[in-house]
Amino acid sequence: MKVILLQDVPHVGESGSIQNVSDGFARNYLIPQGLAEMGTPGRIKQAEQRIQAQQRKVERQEEEMRELSERIDGLRVEIEARIGKQGRLYGSITAPEIASAVGSALGEDIDRRKVELSDPIRSAGEHEVEIHLVGRLRPTVTVAVKPSADSEIEEDDNAAEQDNEQPSEDESQQSVEQESTAGSES
Repeated sequence: MKVILLQDVPHVGESGSIQNVSDGFARNYLIPQGLAEMGTPGRIKQAEQRIQAQQRKVERQEEEMRELSERIDGLRVEIEARIGKQGRLYGSITAPEIASAVGSALGEDIDRRKVELSDPIRSAGEHEVEIHLVGRLRPTVTVAVKPSADSEIEEDDNAAEQDNEQPSEDESQQSVEQESTAGSES
């Protein structure tokens, strides 16, 4: 039986699509739940016209966004974050932060919902992120996560460098006292 889906149905199809499903599935589940309607010849024709109109709209939007997609593709964005001792972030870099960084780099607004990020970024380094503009336009951005000024990695490195360069005041006083006591004993 042909049905026109009114909502997205997992493993069946998207809203507005025409699907061929078993009679029992359509009569007992899809239609009573309001997920689909019977596919009469008139409704099928209307649905096909809607699908064609949607395809033309997507193609038109792709054409308009192609220039933006070319500017975004291959872009490298740096984001500073507080990083712990083992290279892990305190918190994470999420889609809104990436969208604002890309938007500020290009001078255009990027919707946070268009940033496709399966999991938030939680480690330092470079990460590839896809931005779904419209249709088949999916440019890739490289997000470089750098330690901020108050990250523990930098503080530990700076402290280690200072220890190697100059002894602390306590150590210098102890060495002077040891030398003076060693000189008085002889």
